[in-house]
Amino acid sequence: MSRLEGKVAIITGGANGIGLEAVRLFGAEGAKVVIADFDVETAEKRETELRNKGFDVSAVKVNVANRASVNEMVDFTIKQYQQIDILINNAGITRDAMLSKMTEEQFKQVIEVNLTGVFHCTQAVLPHLINQGKGKVINTSSVSGTYGNVGQTNYAAAKAGIIGMTKTWAKELGRKQINVNAIAPGFTETSMVESVPDHIIEGLKKQVPMGRLGKPEDIARAYLYLASEDSNYVNGQVINVDGAIMM
Repeated sequence: MSRLEGKVAIITGGANGIGLEAVRLFGAEGAKVVIADFDVETAEKRETELRNKGFDVSAVKVNVANRASVNEMVDFTIKQYQQIDILINNAGITRDAMLSKMTEEQFKQVIEVNLTGVFHCTQAVLPHLINQGKGKVINTSSVSGTYGNVGQTNYAAAKAGIIGMTKTWAKELGRKQINVNAIAPGFTETSMVESVPDHIIEGLKKQVPMGRLGKPEDIARAYLYLASEDSNYVNGQVINVDGAIMM
């Protein structure tokens, strides 16, 4: 039996990168998946592609920084599938700059999407998880949130905040049989690193004991573990998926 058979999952930022790999993997494991993304055109293309392969997926536009948009995403999911079992808070953006040059707008944009968006989505889904007596919430932090990273004041602050929220929600919601955990990816081969010069990428690879950057499927598999019954007694944890770069 597939590990997510009969489950309904919302994956934000599901149209590309890590989110898309998670959509594919969850679908292959039997889940019905909502591809929630600001880029709804790409999300709809993914829906068509995956439905043609036999997956039960549905695309919906969401701006996680906007609570009304998040509420619409949740309402869409309930109308489409009548339940929500898993929330993957995967959506995120970067607006990198050194502290001396970072604008207030750059700071606010990243905090609103990467941190406030996680709050919006989790709070909006929560009543449905409580009503059914169980659920899984998986947040996406980063090694930058634990160790910091040059040029990422906004991003590191948001990802550190996610760790704090994850541990707090695990304590609040554990008694309701709702598991809240986080994944902290290291440097991963997504569009976020495409603009990084090759010589820097090669330098990063040399810092990783495994000799490579992460792949989106590496992170998606960690999501799957935390979303499955295998992790029912795992709560309040932040799992680094980074090839031991920060060990």
